[in-house]
Amino acid sequence: MSGERGELDGRVAIVTGAAGGMGGAITQAYLAAGCRVVATDLKPQQLPEASDVLSCLAHDASNESDWRRVVEEASGRFGRIDILVNNAAYFEPAPFIDTTAADMDAHYRVNQRGVLIGMQSVLPAMRSAGRGAIINICSVAALSGSTGAFAYMSTKWAIRGMSRAAARELAPLAIRVNAIMPGLIDTAMMVRNPPERNAGIIGAIPAGRAGRSAEVAEAALYLASDRSAYLTGSEIVVDGGLSA
Repeated sequence: MSGERGELDGRVAIVTGAAGGMGGAITQAYLAAGCRVVATDLKPQQLPEASDVLSCLAHDASNESDWRRVVEEASGRFGRIDILVNNAAYFEPAPFIDTTAADMDAHYRVNQRGVLIGMQSVLPAMRSAGRGAIINICSVAALSGSTGAFAYMSTKWAIRGMSRAAARELAPLAIRVNAIMPGLIDTAMMVRNPPERNAGIIGAIPAGRAGRSAEVAEAALYLASDRSAYLTGSEIVVDGGLSA
């Protein structure tokens, strides 16, 4: 699925949760493909150094005024918005019996509300451009039931439904909405799991290992490019065969 340098020339992307892990890898893949990127994160000090083609902003994905600022930066500095990657996520694993209403609210605000606000915030710019690609980072947690992360799983199932519904509504506007379903990826989020949980998951992965952020970035590059022009409402699973 590897793309070619320059295949995103002239395009502008917003990537949330870009300080590291999957968001950082997606940002680098887009830059290498000729894209200009607005990279955002709650920890802006961990974002890469800004440049002529990269703008870096502090950003709470659940905050509407923050989203307005991000969209203004992308449109004002780079002139357009072609791609949105909703990657920012909140993850605090806990089983159903230990999940509080406050836990649900914390996950909802970033993982679900943030995705909604993000998609709505870029819509005017994408309508003006006459095209757009929205990529929502979901999870294999939204493909089946599992234990130990009730609130997180609930919001990822919601993102899956939101992506499909938005894809149908936005297709007449030439705006595509797709989801990526990563499995266990070797990021800082992975270490929030108890070691025995990670070991159990890896033991169940046919590929025999956790995934790499760069492997998720390859899927995000494909979905942002013209190679996926006829894909909308689709899901790309990047999990080493775990959900097979």
